[in-house]
Amino acid sequence: MMYRRHVLRWLIATLISLPVLATAQTYRIQPGDVLRIEVVEDETLNRSVLVAPDGRINVPLAGSIRAAGRSVEAVQGTLAQRLRSNFASMPTVFVGLEQLAPEEPFREIDPITIAVFMLGEVERPGRVEMEPGSTLLQAFAEMGGFSPFAATKRVQLRRTDPKTGIQTVFALDYDAITQGATTNSTFELQDGDVILVPARRLFE
Repeated sequence: MMYRRHVLRWLIATLISLPVLATAQTYRIQPGDVLRIEVVEDETLNRSVLVAPDGRINVPLAGSIRAAGRSVEAVQGTLAQRLRSNFASMPTVFVGLEQLAPEEPFREIDPITIAVFMLGEVERPGRVEMEPGSTLLQAFAEMGGFSPFAATKRVQLRRTDPKTGIQTVFALDYDAITQGATTNSTFELQDGDVILVPARRLFE
């Protein structure tokens, strides 16, 4: 019965989103798209995920998965395989295209703001427009909190040099920041910064 309810709900959502999903079989996912993930056997894994600028998504228990350039069906198959070891049998996984990326997803929309991307185990993932000079602590406030799976001691700030294309990854400890044990709270953000909160490991 539970399985039938999930399938029915998924079909209804698909019909409602028909203009977006009509070409899902041939559409190739792009950075900035939002995917909807449903796992029948474990509702805590259900979520909407943003495809990061590097073309990947992060899902608890499955880790980082390449999505950009692939079909929705291909990502769904990969996700099911990644989750299989956590269930007695192959889990029933649905992946849908919830929202298309804006036409210019990673260009600055307003010259008086910077775009910061919140990814992973946060309550409000996605693109956030912030004032220049905004700090890391202010960005944490914009997240709206963390999911129960969040590894708050292993937060990453990913910054790409627009001239060289080289990415630098800064390791951050949210607990240390909020306790005043580090000066990272005053770290100023730049346009295009990506804040990634990974999922906790099994015994973390």
